[in-house]
Amino acid sequence: MSRLIRALCAASAAAAACSPASTLAQSTALPPLVVEGSSGPVGPAPAAGPAGTTAPGTTSLTVPTTAQAEAALSRVPGAVEVVPDTAFKTGPARTAKDILDYVPGVWIEPKWGDDSRLSIRGSGLSRNFHLRGVQLYMDGIPINTSDGYGDFQEIDPTAYRYVEMFKGANGLRFGANALGGAVNFVVPTGRDAKALDTRVDAGGFGFVRGQAAVGGAAGPWDAFATVSSSMQDGYREHSWGHAERASGNVGYRFSPDVETRLYVNANSVRQRIPGEVTKAQALSSPRTAAVNNLTNDWQRNIDTLRLASRTTVKLDSTVLELGAFDVDRHLMHPIYQWLDYRYEDYGGFARVVDERLLLGHRNRFTLGANVLNGTITADQYVNTGGQKGALTSSRIQRPENYTAYAENAFYVVPTVSLVAGAQYLYAVREQEVRFSTNGDLNGRATFSVWSPKVGVLWDVAPDWQVFGNVSRSAEVPSFGESVAPNAMNPTLPNIPFWAIQPQRATTFEIGTRGRRPDVTWDVALYRAEISNELMCLYSSFGSCNVTNADRTVHQGVELGLGVSLLKNLFVQAGEPDRLWLQLAYTYNDFRFDGDARFGDNRLPGAPPHIVKAELLYKHPGGYAFGPTLEWVPQAYFVDSANTLSTDAYLLWGLKAAYDDGTISAYVEGRNLGDVSYISSASIIDRATTASALFNPGTGRAVYAGLRWRM
Repeated sequence: MSRLIRALCAASAAAAACSPASTLAQSTALPPLVVEGSSGPVGPAPAAGPAGTTAPGTTSLTVPTTAQAEAALSRVPGAVEVVPDTAFKTGPARTAKDILDYVPGVWIEPKWGDDSRLSIRGSGLSRNFHLRGVQLYMDGIPINTSDGYGDFQEIDPTAYRYVEMFKGANGLRFGANALGGAVNFVVPTGRDAKALDTRVDAGGFGFVRGQAAVGGAAGPWDAFATVSSSMQDGYREHSWGHAERASGNVGYRFSPDVETRLYVNANSVRQRIPGEVTKAQALSSPRTAAVNNLTNDWQRNIDTLRLASRTTVKLDSTVLELGAFDVDRHLMHPIYQWLDYRYEDYGGFARVVDERLLLGHRNRFTLGANVLNGTITADQYVNTGGQKGALTSSRIQRPENYTAYAENAFYVVPTVSLVAGAQYLYAVREQEVRFSTNGDLNGRATFSVWSPKVGVLWDVAPDWQVFGNVSRSAEVPSFGESVAPNAMNPTLPNIPFWAIQPQRATTFEIGTRGRRPDVTWDVALYRAEISNELMCLYSSFGSCNVTNADRTVHQGVELGLGVSLLKNLFVQAGEPDRLWLQLAYTYNDFRFDGDARFGDNRLPGAPPHIVKAELLYKHPGGYAFGPTLEWVPQAYFVDSANTLSTDAYLLWGLKAAYDDGTISAYVEGRNLGDVSYISSASIIDRATTASALFNPGTGRAVYAGLRWRM
């Protein structure tokens, strides 16, 4: 923690030293493009300057408002999106799926409790536990561990003002180096929060949650805090859990051009794991847990404390951001063994954005650096009925990640910018074995990776754009990637973690996005040519061992569409009522490319087609109602040999909501047809009908909630 204290002091000293005498100079900025989320069309965005700024003093310097974030992302020549809280807080907002469901290109499905399987453009398909391939952030502070793993159990959908989505190398400003990109969950500040915001939710399978938030500003100070507590029995046996989560921040404005903000986030999660079952069991008795999970009381329990600081300084045409963070995480995880892992992650970031005229043309230059290091104390014990037995392994793992990036956007004409950038990553993975009966070995690996990017962005009109880019991305392995012979499969090759190569991809992308009163769209086509993809090529004990594939291809189509099918049905004056269709369609084509073992087989783990839709009648008085649909029309394989697949499914529901700005309420029914289906699956190299790989989806459920703000 002393590292963080020193960094916070340094940030505050820098803020005082850099206080400028003048305000940010205005440039010839284009009007911002605002791409709406699933909530449908809204009124015009606030007037914005070069960084989407509004009237000085009314908003935070360190945390952009939703409109400012949308304006900033509209300058990225690639697939990005802001999901405002109006798109997910009007319903149960139980898991990250409720936030990201209508973002095309995203495949996110629940496993159990708050955990979900997330893949963006085919990222992390071989990660059967935890998350990888997508970098998660909370207010720019890493949620993923320093060696690359992530979990959704620390996500509280009731806490966020908006969520930023950066696919692939489009997440350059976070130093994102993974195929899936980055997701940033942004908490409100005291300058854009209600004085009091409370809600209570209840629904199927024993789900109950209460949440309360307070916020406000006084002179140079502002503060915000939110807490929530939830519990659920769970749809399946052995899937009950409860969680307490809290987030807060305090900001201080030294001058109109300098602001510092301190953050705290804490989580305590206790969750039982029902486990994967065979396909027949998943479809015929979906509420049944795996026998071994019951016998050994499988769980995933997490305690987390995050502290961070962020300072923003404006110097004429330049904006400087810098900060530091420290994360203490304790994972208590009885599974095949009793895992007791303690993570102490720490780091910092600095970013400079300079926007001025260059040779008579508008130009924006960005330079930044990120550090994410940590120490992991990884102890494992025999799992005896959910209790710790004898010690089997004790390791100290030291991951290090240093990222530097630069990007320049030059406007050749006022409506067309040429963008070029590059990112450099230097990473270390070092393991010291103190004791092991599991065959663990000392080892160290270093990685040095360059990822360039070029793109073009054309503002065809103030309300729509066309973009294209070619980018490189890279993903370094974590300590969990390795293959070794064992008693069950002595023919496996011996590939320790330090022999695993980084996954590299070259992605070609074109697209368009726009926002008009009666239609919004977000369309992208991409092809990623990947070498050394981290894939499941070998298995033992029925689980996946990840190593490098040779060549693979990920390509697809991402279509987000919102359209008023009808309007002025019953309201003829003022703001119209309307029948609003929201659609997210994703086409996935992920394949091996001439692999020695699997040829041109499809990669397992994600369906070829995903359709999410809702058709809502929306009244200007604040209420909306209509049907919802989730459709996976084609099964997907769960093994690289393409011998076993899931089943197609179609789910439908109904929702009704009311919101007048002070009181809001909703009732929502999900899977009202009570369809037995497979929501997600683990993958393997070669499967049989006896392979326990499948997570059954949740049956029929109804949720209701009430929210009050003042």
